[in-house]
Amino acid sequence: QLQLVESGGGLVQPGGSLRLSCAASGSTLNYDNIGWFRQAPGKEREGVACISKSESGTYYADSVKGRFTISRDNAKNTVYLQMNSLKAEDTGVYYCARQSAWSQSAWSGLCVLSRVNFYDSWGQGTQVTVSS
Repeated sequence: QLQLVESGGGLVQPGGSLRLSCAASGSTLNYDNIGWFRQAPGKEREGVACISKSESGTYYADSVKGRFTISRDNAKNTVYLQMNSLKAEDTGVYYCARQSAWSQSAWSGLCVLSRVNFYDSWGQGTQVTVSS
């Protein structure tokens, strides 16, 4: 059974950078689209970035475009989220998740960032706090 573990969160000043990792065990990620999501206190979980299994497609929320980069290393069974120029509004718990097989098929292999319920396996999250 797939298990996802996020790491790399922490406290960083505005303008700083962090790299989050999502390591998988129990199953390979090579055939799955993977998304990064975040949830701030009192707010709904929102999609940040996703990457297709073939690496041909990456998608970003408008709020992070140009600052965040999602990538994957299939040999290491790991997906990364490089976050630069961090802002206070980036604060939250960051989760990685696997997009369900049926939604990958239904959307012709595209990763879908806007539908949280399309993702069926989630990590426990890692806290990111951007503050001076």
